[in-house]
Amino acid sequence: MSQLVPASADRLAADTRMGAVTLLVGDLDLMTRYYRDVVTLQVLDAAGDTVTLGRAGHPIVVLRHEPALRHAAPGSAGLYHTAILFESQAALAAALYSVAKNAPGTFTGSADHLVSQAFYFTDPEGNGVELYWDRARTEWSWTHGQVEMATLYLDPNAFLTEHLTEEIVDGATAHDAATVGHVHLSVGDVATAKAFYVDALGFDTTASLGNTALFVSAGGYHHHMAMNVWESRGAGPRMPALGLGRVDLALPDADSLGALQERLRHHGFQVRDDGRTVSFDDPWNNLLQASVTGGSAR
Repeated sequence: MSQLVPASADRLAADTRMGAVTLLVGDLDLMTRYYRDVVTLQVLDAAGDTVTLGRAGHPIVVLRHEPALRHAAPGSAGLYHTAILFESQAALAAALYSVAKNAPGTFTGSADHLVSQAFYFTDPEGNGVELYWDRARTEWSWTHGQVEMATLYLDPNAFLTEHLTEEIVDGATAHDAATVGHVHLSVGDVATAKAFYVDALGFDTTASLGNTALFVSAGGYHHHMAMNVWESRGAGPRMPALGLGRVDLALPDADSLGALQERLRHHGFQVRDDGRTVSFDDPWNNLLQASVTGGSAR
């Protein structure tokens, strides 16, 4: 059964969802080709040093050329992966087929997580990418407020055999919608992540793996964000580097945005408000920006 999440002044609005993820890149042309020709996103806008890619007019990845920056040192905090959610297994199969055909060496693994089916990749500059499809919420299991997730074997070839058709190969799903379903970060420690993302920002904890990983969401989704220390335990604040530039949050209304701003300030975090967006840094200098865009929750 699905989880019921009551409205609360210290929680994010139930229909909060993820917006685009901005990546700072060293080779704009190479990265644009990967997300366009391999991941199957469409270029929505290209102006100067910035390319925005997405599906059905909805921005998913923003690439910003920062040639002066270098890669972060191993073990640094930052992006673990951007997870792109497809609305059907057919559309996911089309994207998986595209990667297998055009950049098979970027594939790093796959898993059935009970709530979803997921395939993992690493883009040409080392950023993690997840392509996934959700099972219906009625099929998710919750126990004491925690969603049941696992990492079960998922054969990518069997998935393609089951869901790929000639029509899909010919582009039948090329314009189907997709969104950023969740964003997974590498952080220095889970307790600090929980103090920020749950206590201050207002997400609900949906799952945890001891002191190694935390999963959080709004509105009973399995997770909108996650933080782990698998490759970054003890990491301090980030220095400017290629990789994650910004994570966007989409809130349903101005009241929700105002409440978010008040919570963060109450917990001692600096907030920058330009009248349209509220931006702030987590304890590892990962930049987040919240704005009012409406829309339904994932």
